[in-house]
Amino acid sequence: MRLISKIFALALLATSVPLCAQSRDENWTRCLAKNPDIAISGCTALIQSDQEPSESLWMVYYDRGQMYHRKSDYDHAIQDFNDSIRLNQSKHKAETYYNRGNAYGDKGDSDHAIQDFTVALSLEPDDSAWEWTFKAWNGRCFYRAVIGQVDAALTDCNQALKLRPNNADNLDSRGFTYLKMKNPDASIADYNAALAINPKLASSLYGRGLAEKIKGNLTAADKDIAAAKAIQPTIADDFAKWGIQETKP
Repeated sequence: MRLISKIFALALLATSVPLCAQSRDENWTRCLAKNPDIAISGCTALIQSDQEPSESLWMVYYDRGQMYHRKSDYDHAIQDFNDSIRLNQSKHKAETYYNRGNAYGDKGDSDHAIQDFTVALSLEPDDSAWEWTFKAWNGRCFYRAVIGQVDAALTDCNQALKLRPNNADNLDSRGFTYLKMKNPDASIADYNAALAINPKLASSLYGRGLAEKIKGNLTAADKDIAAAKAIQPTIADDFAKWGIQETKP
């Protein structure tokens, strides 16, 4: 989510910088572009110009970190989020912790992901209006389930669903948590609800297939697993990294 950066950047573009103001404006426009390569180029130019005060530089690192994350360059994303957190003195630092947590999670570092989601929620625990808040509860739920902290994960998923009860990702994470808890009926119920919202959600199809296999419903299981792999060929590898292997009947 880049709304904060865009709002602040629009205000910053109206400020005066003695040297190369037009170039700065152009670089800000590029930094906020949707194309990751263009955005990274613009943000990098702003950083290398040595003209940005810390009040705006943290946003440049934040935006570039998001773009590196979109390119699956997790190490550079994490480093940029580190710099953004270091420079940021505003109340919006919680969102940067959330985004760094996502980068750690996608990198496969569940422990650091959980730590960052926890910090983010501690900074603004009651701000249910922000989109990232329920996502932080959901993210911590998922990665706690990955490392086997299933009771704590379930509590987090329930909180996420309290804030957004009809969110497919929240339901998917709780379905995964129930799968880790070896509760296939509850897992299937949540995966069904998630798929009613997003029928192409590969993780819910695959997870439901695994739950059906536990129950011995092999025809339904094979259908779901095949459908999931058709949408996302790496889904079995992803679940294996998360601690759930597809078993043969």
